[in-house]
This record gives sequence, C-alpha cells and structure tokens, in this order.
Amino acid sequence: MTIAPGEFAAVQHLVLDRAAIVIEPGKEYLVDSRLTTLARDENFPSIKELLDAIRTHRGGPLEQKVIEALTTNETSFYRDVKPFDALRLQILPELIEARRVTRSLTIWSGAASTGQETYSIAILIREHFPKLSGWTVRILGTDLSSEVLVKARSGKYTQHEVERGLTEPLLLRYFERDGTQWRVNDVIRRMVEFKELNLAATWPALPKPDVVFLRNVLIYLDLNARRKILGRIADMIATDGYLFLGAGETPNNLDPSFDRVDIDKAGCFRLSASATSASSGGSRATHLR
Repeated sequence: MTIAPGEFAAVQHLVLDRAAIVIEPGKEYLVDSRLTTLARDENFPSIKELLDAIRTHRGGPLEQKVIEALTTNETSFYRDVKPFDALRLQILPELIEARRVTRSLTIWSGAASTGQETYSIAILIREHFPKLSGWTVRILGTDLSSEVLVKARSGKYTQHEVERGLTEPLLLRYFERDGTQWRVNDVIRRMVEFKELNLAATWPALPKPDVVFLRNVLIYLDLNARRKILGRIADMIATDGYLFLGAGETPNNLDPSFDRVDIDKAGCFRLSASATSASSGGSRATHLR
C-alpha cells in the first residue's frame, strides 16, 4: 500500500486532534507502514477504506487503534540512567526527610508505555530505600495506549527487553522465568498501578505527585498541548516536588513555573519561587489549563 497525500493529511489532523501529536511532512513512510499493518489486521483492503470506516464511526475503537499505532513507545529499564541516579542519590532522600511526618510519597510516570520506567522506579525504591516499606508509596504509570498498558500490567518481558537496562543481579532478584520470558515478581508488581490517560485530553482525578516522570513526550506534541500539560503539572505537583523531562526537552518559553535543577544532566525541574508562592496563595487554580 502507498498512502495518498489526502489520506496522510487526514491522519495528521486526526492524531493532532485526538492526542496533540504532530506528524511532520516526510513521515509518510512511517504512517504508511503502520497503518498498512493495522488495515490488514482489521481486514480492510487499503488505508483509504480504514480511514473511511473511521469517518463513519468517529470516536470509536478503530480510531483509537490508529492513534495507538502512530504513537512512539520506545522505552527501556533505567533508560538514560541519570534520572534514576538523581532519584536515588538526592531526590528521594530529600523527600523522605520532608515527608517524615506524613510518611506518604507519590510518583507518577506520565507516559509509562509498556511499563519499564514505572517498574524501574519500584525496583529502585525496593533496592535502596527499605525504610519506605512502612510508608504509603504510590507509583502510578499512565499512557494513552490501552494496548501497551496490557503488557505493562502483565509485567512480562522478552530476554532482549530485560537486557536493555537491567543488571543480572537485579534481573534475578526481581524477575521470575515465565516460559521464554521474564515476569516482574509479585512484590514489585504490587507496588505499581497502571491507568489509561491521554495527556492531551481531560485528565481524571490524580493523586498529588511528589515526582513526575514525563520524559521524551513533549517533543512529539504541538506547542499548545505542551503548554497545557506543563501548566496542569505545575498546578498539581507538590510545591517541593520534581519534574523529569527528556534530555532534549525544556519548559523554557512554555511555562515559566519551572526552573532547571542542576543534577548531573538528569533533565530535572522544580517549581520556581514565584510559582510556589502563587500555589501557596491559591492563585494558580484560576488559570485556564
């Protein structure tokens, strides 16, 4: 199959409208490849017929499958390392001290994909912070794709997937053999939860996070969506909380609420003093997000 210019434009509009994802011109080959596979799986003779069916049933499950097919889900355990070092060496010790009375901690992975990042956070806590065993620790992973969340909840990974980021001691300590795959053990799986959430749509009620991982997400979204998402996070994150973005991402020129924290290239940000003051005074809640 070869996608026609009009079909490509329709897909661009659909994905931008539903998920705020920008598909640049020149990505026709990617759209053609992924939607050709989807069309065949759904028994459509061509991409055109697939898109015609979506136009007839807007907002249906087939439309969601197109969005999911065109979403990037690249991830791995302990991806990029630096954010996890920052979490282990500085951020969690600091937050543990700050929360010693409430003994409660919430970490949100906002684009959890197939779950490796979320499980990496849980393993790190289990491995290095035994004192948190008596705390209320909530580790939440969300993603817009129901398909990848099925895999995340299963906790099952191939040999190749576990070799990307996991050391052998961590693999043997926190995973169990499951046929030809590896499965996250029940101790770690009980530490996390996964929910479907489209960052570009209306958000359900979420717990107030102390740490937010939103790495390598904003680069795929349009400018307006980036600003809204950062604004929502600024409104909800703990005033002394931390936001992790990807190495090539920054809130600069998007939302003045965040300042970079200099922690060894970890892509880490915190609310600025002015944003913290506004939040404490309740004024941020009046902003349209």
